[in-house]
Amino acid sequence: MPLTVYNTLTRRREPFVPRDPEHVRIYVCGPTVYDDAHIGNARPVVVFDLLVRFLRTLYPRVTYVRNITDVDDKINDRAAEEQITIRELTERTLARFREDMAALNARPPDVEPRATEHISQMIGMIEELLGHGHAYVASGHVLFHVPSLAQYGRLAGRDREEQLAGARVEVESYKRDPADFVLWKPSDAGLPGWESPWGRGRPGWHIECSAMSREYLGSEFDIHGGGIDLAFPHHENEIAQSCSAEPGTEFARYWMHNGYLLSEGEKMAKSLGNFYTVRDLLSRHPGEALRLLLLSTHYRQPIDFTEEGLRRARRQLDRWRRTVGGDPPAGTPPPAVLEALGDDLNSPRAIAALHGLGGAELHAGLRMLGLLEVPHDEWFQGASETGPSDRAIDEQIAARAAARARRDFAAADSIRTQLAEAGVILEDTPAGTIWRRK
Repeated sequence: MPLTVYNTLTRRREPFVPRDPEHVRIYVCGPTVYDDAHIGNARPVVVFDLLVRFLRTLYPRVTYVRNITDVDDKINDRAAEEQITIRELTERTLARFREDMAALNARPPDVEPRATEHISQMIGMIEELLGHGHAYVASGHVLFHVPSLAQYGRLAGRDREEQLAGARVEVESYKRDPADFVLWKPSDAGLPGWESPWGRGRPGWHIECSAMSREYLGSEFDIHGGGIDLAFPHHENEIAQSCSAEPGTEFARYWMHNGYLLSEGEKMAKSLGNFYTVRDLLSRHPGEALRLLLLSTHYRQPIDFTEEGLRRARRQLDRWRRTVGGDPPAGTPPPAVLEALGDDLNSPRAIAALHGLGGAELHAGLRMLGLLEVPHDEWFQGASETGPSDRAIDEQIAARAAARARRDFAAADSIRTQLAEAGVILEDTPAGTIWRRK
């Protein structure tokens, strides 16, 4: 079964040809653990979980590395705000992240390196960059000198002016060039820091991934993934660091980026009432519904995430489970599903191929997508089939909204009470009324 992927680096679809057919290696940028993951953070986790599942049907060995950024200025600020240690904050946040992603049926990576446990590797790479003339020391900082690498900007397709536009927010007098970026920066007594040849300090964000990917996958590997928002400057800077530290190496051969996520038709923002953490959504919807909704749009396309879309995903999962009729033994995924995934991980086409299937064949196709992993009986437990249907609930909510609009609050309260007695809990949010079963 061939695999074709869209390579951001070359801007074209290419047949996937691993460096070693016996061992495929993939690196994906992971979370910065200072707050609960929102639904936008979950999209690359689900996308690349599906990619790794598919790769494992094609190759005998796949190593999947996804890092944890646990040293960052956002972490420092949040820990100070909560008056706890940085370690307490990152341990708590990481535990919650793992729980949330597991609820989406996302399997853990093979290696999950933490930045704070790889400082020596980062220092070593910075020393290599200094030795090759690609970096310099200034005012206690070590910076990468962007003009030293002629091909800088290739991944993101940015020319010199666009590079500078992205760098001007952080132009300091000690920089030789406005586009130069930090590899190492000093830490005062109140910030986390490690001893280095340039004094006590901490790494820049970009060097973390270059050092950790090399540690576990080598200087050259197959696929580097992440959200499209990371293409510049983060991934561009990773390429610059890694290829400059070891001249003549290619770093990652294929770059895969998932598209942006909108929420209720707009950019997600707390001020708009459309900001959803995964944990919040899981309190109202099953994780498999979130996963199905995220896979219902091609990974490279923008996706509009809505609560109504989640309810539709839940209803579709209910229908599939009733069609499958329990938990049949695992089988071979249908060829049409595998062919769709081989076409640049076309999950919407794979989902469409499931319609009309039944029994074990449907079950195997859904399991390939990471769905129907919750046992059948457990799925329907608490969602009584004798209660009101989803459509009936939606109709009642609409009737309640109409009653409130005409200021008939007694009628509105009566509808809420009736639904509560039927095991349906309503919650009024700025984005509208949402519901869940007890």
